[in-house]
Amino acid sequence: MLDHGLMKLVATQMMEGKAVGIDGRSFPVKRTSSNRLRFIEFEMNGRRYQAIEQNATKPSRWAQLAREGHGVVQFRDLDTGRYVAAAVDGEITEYGR
Repeated sequence: MLDHGLMKLVATQMMEGKAVGIDGRSFPVKRTSSNRLRFIEFEMNGRRYQAIEQNATKPSRWAQLAREGHGVVQFRDLDTGRYVAAAVDGEITEYGR
């Protein structure tokens, strides 16, 4: 089960700053080498996840929202490699629900 409150916190802090604070720990916001997109890796409910800023140049509906100025963050389960959710301006949408 995904923790929507934690995901909202991660997405908001990642898009606004240089670090994300979770349970008293600080996770640095890094940048991808190719497109300079922001991302962090964190744990939620004993699993490892990556939150990554949406690439606005892609042809998806999420990228369209990013082009319109919305803060879009994708969440990926690092153990399975699957994208599990997206956050648009802090609102979480789970995939497959």
